[in-house]
Amino acid sequence: MVAALGSVIVLAAALYLLALGICALVRPDRTRRFLQSFASSARIHFTELALRLLVGGAFVVSAPRMLLSRGVALFGWVLIGTTLVLAVVPWRLHRRFAAWSVPQATRRMPVFGAGSIVAGLLLLGALVLGRSAG
Repeated sequence: MVAALGSVIVLAAALYLLALGICALVRPDRTRRFLQSFASSARIHFTELALRLLVGGAFVVSAPRMLLSRGVALFGWVLIGTTLVLAVVPWRLHRRFAAWSVPQATRRMPVFGAGSIVAGLLLLGALVLGRSAG
């Protein structure tokens, strides 16, 4: 049950990255506004942290059944660790960091979009190919 739920969450994360990448290419201004809304309030901050923990945990739980399992598990632990750090940092500090970092990350939206698509495809491939190999 936990393994199946983990796989569904990993699939959702892959689809999110694919959608984010496509939107970044097709609607760059809208995507930039969406990303700038992260950490814009305490509620959004804690929602983001909960989702990061959920996805990080799903990566860790699903990694043994996925292709590139060590990399997936490592990324899951990085998500969990950075989320725990963000949990003890005041959300307004997170908001200031997001206000600085999002423009840096989205300065070249075609590159950002392509990177998101590649990450989504790699994650999807690791999930699907790992399952068929096992």
